[in-house]
Amino acid sequence: MEAFPAVPRRSDIIRAFQERGNSVAAVFPIHYPRALFRAFHVLPVEVWGPPEMDPSVGAAHLQPYVCSIVQNAISFLQTGGLDVADFLVVPHTCDSLQGLASIWIDLVCPKQPVLPIYLPRGRRESDIDFLTEELRSVHCRLEGLTGRSPSDGELLACVRREEAADALLSKLRRRRATLPLADTSYYRLVRSREYLPAETFIELARSRLERADPGARVSVKAPIILSGIVPEPLSLLQAISEMGGGIVADDLACCGRRLYPPGKSEQPFRRMAERILHASPDPTRGSPIQSRLKHLLRLAESSRANGVVFYEIKFCEPELFDLPDLRRGLQEAGIPSVTVEVDINDPLSHRTLTRVGAFLEMIQ
Repeated sequence: MEAFPAVPRRSDIIRAFQERGNSVAAVFPIHYPRALFRAFHVLPVEVWGPPEMDPSVGAAHLQPYVCSIVQNAISFLQTGGLDVADFLVVPHTCDSLQGLASIWIDLVCPKQPVLPIYLPRGRRESDIDFLTEELRSVHCRLEGLTGRSPSDGELLACVRREEAADALLSKLRRRRATLPLADTSYYRLVRSREYLPAETFIELARSRLERADPGARVSVKAPIILSGIVPEPLSLLQAISEMGGGIVADDLACCGRRLYPPGKSEQPFRRMAERILHASPDPTRGSPIQSRLKHLLRLAESSRANGVVFYEIKFCEPELFDLPDLRRGLQEAGIPSVTVEVDINDPLSHRTLTRVGAFLEMIQ
C-alpha cells in the first residue's frame, strides 16, 4: 500500500476555521444540509457518539436500552467535549435522537443553541415539500443566531460546492479497488467528509484519485459488504483484513448511505431537500425493506461481494427491525450474511472477532 500525507485532524480543522472568525456546529447522525450551514460560515462537524466515552453521565438521563451513540452524546456534552461547538444540531433520525434533542432543549439546557431538524419518512413530492420548508425554518433560525442573511445565489453556490465534494466521494467508492489504500486508510479518508470543509475534501480526494491504478486492482479472499451505522472501533477494519476479508462496498449510515446525488431544482432549499431524500435507501428515512434489499443486491453484484456483514449498534431499532427480512431476501438470492451487535464503548471483543472470522472463512 502506498503512503499518502495524513488526513487532517479534526481538532486542527476546527481551530483553523474558528480562528478565521467562523463558527462550528456539532452535528449528530445522520442526514442534514451541509451547504445550509456553510452559507452562514458555520462548519458542520459530525459527532458519532463519540466512542470510548464513560456512559454513566448520559445514563442518568436515559433509559438503559437507548443506543450508545445517544448515551455518549449526553456524556460528551456534560464532560465538556462539546465546549468547542457554537451550535448543536440534532436531526430527527430516530426516536432516541429526537429524545436527545428534547432533553437538551427542555431539561439539560446546554449553553449552545440546539437546532433540531425534522426529516420526512418517504420520497414523495409531499416529502420534498415538507423538507424544503423545514430547511427554510432552519435558515430563519440561523439568521437570528448569526446575524447573517445569505442570498439564494450564495446558498446555491454552497450547494454546488457540496455536490462537487459528494461527486468525488462517489468516485472514490467506484474506484475503491484501484486505490493503493488499506481499508483503514480508505475509511479514514472517506469519513473525513464528516468534518472537512468541502473545498478541503475536494483537494484531498483528488490527490488520492490521481494515484488510482486501474491495472493494479486489489483482490481479497473474502470480499464483503459492510452494513450498519458506523464502523467503530476502527480496529475492526484491520481485523477483517488480517482474517482475509476486504470491504469492497458499504451500506453504512456514515458513508455509503450519504452519497447524495446532485439536486435538480434551481431553488436552493428544494435542491438540498432533493439531495437528502434521493440518497441510497435508509431505514431512518422510512425506506421500504424491498428497496433496501434491491440496493444491497445491486451492491453485491457490482462489487462482486461474497457476503454481507451487518455490524449493528445495540438497541438501534431502525436497523434491527429490517434485519430479518433483509437477511432472508439475501439468502434467497444466494448471498450469505451475518449480524454482529456492538456497543461503541466496548473494545473489539473476541466474540465479535470469532463470529466475523468464521463468516469470512465460510465465504472464501
